Amino acid sequence: MAGEKHYERAYFAAGCFWGVEAAFRKVKGVVETAVGFMGGRTEDPTYEEVCTGRTGHAETVEVVFDPEEVGYADLLDVFWTIHDPTTKDRQGPDMGTQYRSAIFFVTPDQEREALASRERLEHSGKIPRPVVTGIVPRGPFFRAEEYHQRYYEKKGVGGCRIR
Repeated sequence: MAGEKHYERAYFAAGCFWGVEAAFRKVKGVVETAVGFMGGRTEDPTYEEVCTGRTGHAETVEVVFDPEEVGYADLLDVFWTIHDPTTKDRQGPDMGTQYRSAIFFVTPDQEREALASRERLEHSGKIPRPVVTGIVPRGPFFRAEEYHQRYYEKKGVGGCRIR
């Protein structure tokens, strides 16, 4: 249909999904976000199951964006600045594989952009250690329970910053 908006999706894991979601919601051109789980073995896991570390899932944010307003490269820039991509299975006090740093690409173009972005960061001199962020194909996204969605907005919390 003429004039219909075309939105794209991106998926990022960068520690606790509440703060990650809050950061992406502030980006002009992001039209919707959801928190959930990706990259594991269990079908439709609960938050409690993911917290055990046995499902293999990472806390992940689904970002729906208008590519006419914000590019995927811009979202990658946000991703790199809101967490420490050099710590394996950890962000701040949160430890476990569910807090790993990962980019789940949707298209080959996203994969290329993510790989190039990671390489630029590694060679920028801005970080003291190697980047451990995984760049892997998107799998099923399992939306977390409703009380996790827009958690900081619901609780009136401004958010936290790991780096």
